[in-house]
Amino acid sequence: MKVLLATTNKSKIRYYGQRLIENGVDVITLNDLDKKLDIDENGKKPVENAIIKARAYGKISNLPTVALDDALFLDNLPDEIQPKTHVRRVNGKRLNDDEMVNYYIDLVEKYGENGILNGFFLKGVCVYYDGSIYSYEKKSNRCFTSKKSDILKEGYPLSSIQYVKELGKYKSELTYEEEKQIKEFEEKDIIDFILNSLNSLKL
Repeated sequence: MKVLLATTNKSKIRYYGQRLIENGVDVITLNDLDKKLDIDENGKKPVENAIIKARAYGKISNLPTVALDDALFLDNLPDEIQPKTHVRRVNGKRLNDDEMVNYYIDLVEKYGENGILNGFFLKGVCVYYDGSIYSYEKKSNRCFTSKKSDILKEGYPLSSIQYVKELGKYKSELTYEEEKQIKEFEEKDIIDFILNSLNSLKL
């Protein structure tokens, strides 16, 4: 089965694409499409944005389409500056990786305690094909620090200030096996949802 993974995020492509390929799915990404859309992701929740993206790209590709979106919520932040679905966009500007890290370090220093600020990602997923929509949400807790790792992962800059308490490491410093272990624990429900939804399409 050929499936469109509707994202340009290198980290998401690397992880979700590989997991789907391992389960026999023929994955293409937006980079493989001739057409690009200017989508107004105006949902209030990540799952709503995932549905918007999956439906739009599913219609132009005529392929089963998987879209994902995240919203970040941080403890103690006033609602008006909660990142929510605009994790990388601040005051209308899309931050590059370095700007993003520095911005979130400032938040940790202002609203955290002893250089630590806790929060969570709310993840939304949608599988769309020919009018059929399957959607799912999952909450994943996070711990952010005001001191960054020397290792910055392109496309996933916040991993350099996310501390994995169970392993005593920054997320960007995890070995391949450690990252796989954490990812498989956090993302298993999402991968299972995607695979079950694709199977439900009965193509």
